[in-house]
This record gives sequence, structure tokens and C-alpha cells, in this order.
Amino acid sequence: MTPVWSAMSPADRAFAPDRVAVSARGHRVRFADGSDRLCATSGLWNVPLGYGHPGIAEAVAGALHEASYLTLFRGVHRPAREAAAALIDLAGADRYRRVIFSTSGGAANDAVMKLARQFQIERGEPARTLVVGLRGSYHGTMYGSHALSGDALGQGAYALDRRAVRHVDATDPGELTALLRREGARMAAIVIEPVLGTGAHPVAEAFLEAALDARDEHGFLVVADEVATGFGRTGPLFASGEWSRPPDLLVLSKALTNGALGAAAVLVGPRVVSAFADRRATFVHGETQAGTPAVAAAILAVADEFRRPEILSATNRVGLGARALADALVRDGLAVEVRGRGAFLAVALADSDDARLSPERIPDAVAAIAAAGAIVHPGVDGIQLIPGYGYDDAAFAELDAAIRAGLTRVTEAAA
Repeated sequence: MTPVWSAMSPADRAFAPDRVAVSARGHRVRFADGSDRLCATSGLWNVPLGYGHPGIAEAVAGALHEASYLTLFRGVHRPAREAAAALIDLAGADRYRRVIFSTSGGAANDAVMKLARQFQIERGEPARTLVVGLRGSYHGTMYGSHALSGDALGQGAYALDRRAVRHVDATDPGELTALLRREGARMAAIVIEPVLGTGAHPVAEAFLEAALDARDEHGFLVVADEVATGFGRTGPLFASGEWSRPPDLLVLSKALTNGALGAAAVLVGPRVVSAFADRRATFVHGETQAGTPAVAAAILAVADEFRRPEILSATNRVGLGARALADALVRDGLAVEVRGRGAFLAVALADSDDARLSPERIPDAVAAIAAAGAIVHPGVDGIQLIPGYGYDDAAFAELDAAIRAGLTRVTEAAA
């Protein structure tokens, strides 16, 4: 048994050498048995620019030599200021004013829940404590973010406090309207993933418009959780950048450092900044490793990459390639549905009787595809494809062949 307690795995799970990763470069991961596989998950969505990106590695190494650690507790340092300015520049200085650094998407969502509730206190509405999420959403597994996540993730086992959390259906604006009728005076914020993380369901424009209209009427905050969708994953640099009105808070992580370091950032809009600054209020939140010089250097290197026009054109090209591959699986009877946007897709797999593959058999499909040479992410009814932005025609052909070979093995094993 490995000494590492693997995340989201049974406690007794053992990993054979062909499942123990030892190195990664570009879009390939090498394993302890000497094999390598094409990665179609960008790590965990967080390595879109490829493993071992030299510019990011060099920036981080330089920062560690210059200042291995500096704190943001009751102070600031220049690397963090530069990284914050770069993020605001990318996301829009007309939309955001300040940046709160964090260490993960889950921790950042905890901070968002706290910030939204204190914002309401500072504006004189302390009864507004409810934070609303969407069913099927994923915001992390920290204490607050685990409660906010709309998936069934064993929340009851951990005595999570969900008394001030509500969930609504993103396909039905009427649920949000009904909630506002009942508890609108208590609502502090709604947190929206532009594409729901687990099932890759895009949130409909009608729901977004209803949420933004209600925000303008009732005064709660709209939060865009772009931990998964940020940095071109769905096509535009930020999915919420195409909303008719900007969110009040924008949560970023994953691709923020291209996976080089654990980091997250909350970009804060002018309405929230003013509420705190006007009252000289202190937001009581801090994380020791948030916004260190090495993190700041990685963010600056990533920001430089995403200022290059060819990167965003690559995101669109890769999104089209992923969609063409997925659509072909449906056309050939290996899948029944494709969901998502850009280079963030879920493929619902077909069983031999044209029904959807049962959830119990999805791990077998993922393992068979891995044995055929590609790493894909398990989904609720199939697999997810989140390829890196350096994918070319040859990579897509290799991925397609591995998926087809793996699914053939699963079908033959079940026969």
C-alpha cells in the first residue's frame, strides 16, 4: 500500500507501477514501468500550456533565489503587487480593483463566502448570510466550499454547516425567482460556474441574465467561479467576460500558475472594494502560502503567455479539435452526447445496447483508455476531455485511437 493517501480514492487502493507517475513533459506523462501516455486532462485542468513550461519554471526558480518567501499578512510585497496588476489587466481594470490571493480554488471559495457575508454587514444588511450555489456545481472540498458544492460529495458525513447555503437548478431561472421570493432579503451572494465542473453543463444565458437582473434589484453579489473555465478553457480568456454585466467577484486557480504551484486569486470588483474601503474595514482572512514571490512569478509568466494572440487562437483551435473528436464518437455509436464548451467537454459513453454506460463501469473505461495510451478524466456518465493548448492533429489522432481502443476493450470484456 502506498504511503500517500490519494485524493478521491478508496483508502485501500494500491497503484501498480504503470499508474505511478514519475515525470511529465509537454502533454505526456511517464510512469514507473517506463510507459508514457498522452494527457487529455491538462493535469486537473491546470496545465493548459503543457508540463514543464520553461518560461514558468525559470521565473519560479528566479523568484526563489531572489526571495524564497515574503508574507502578505499585514503587508505587501512587490512581486504580489505586480501579479495582482497583471491579473486585473487581463480581466479588465474597468471590472476589478483588487486581488485577494489564496492557495487553492476551494480555499478561495471559502474566502468568497466570508467576503460576501461581510460585504453585506459593511453595507448595513447583516441578515444577508445566504450563499447560493447551483446543483451539479463543484467548488472544492474545504469546509465552506464543500458545503457550497452542489454535487453529492458525502457532505452529511462531515457535519458541514449548510444552514446558510442554498442550491438552485441552473436550467430553471424560476427556481432562483422562487428562492428570492422566500429568502431574497437574506441572500448574500450567488456563485456560478460558467460550465458546471462535474457534468460539464454550460449555464444557460437565460439563467445568467436572471441572476444578474436579480443582483441589480436585490443587492446580493454575483460570483464567477472560473477555477476550471478561466484562461481560455471555454474559448474566451474568461467565460464571464462575455456576460452582459460583470460579476462582483472572479475566482481563479488551476491554470493561474499552469499547475506549477498551488495558488488561487479572487478578483474584487469596485462595489465590494468601496464597501470595505469606505468603512476602513478589515477582511479577516489570510493564508500563509498565499501570493508568495514564487507564486507571483508564476502568475506573471502565465499572464505574459496569455497576452500572446497565438495562445488564444490555440485555445479555439484545440476546442474545435476536441469537439470534432467527441462528435465522431457519437456518430460512430461509441457515445450518446457531448456537453461543454471549448476545450472543456464531457462525452457520455454508450453501452452496447445504446444506453448510457453505467457509472459503475466508467472507471473500467478510463482504465482501458489509459492502457491504450491516453489519460482521460472520469465524468458522471462517461469521460471528460480537457486537452492542453499545444495539441496538434497528431495528438488528436493518437487520443482518438486510444479512446476507441479502450472502449473496444470494455465492450469485449462485458460481452
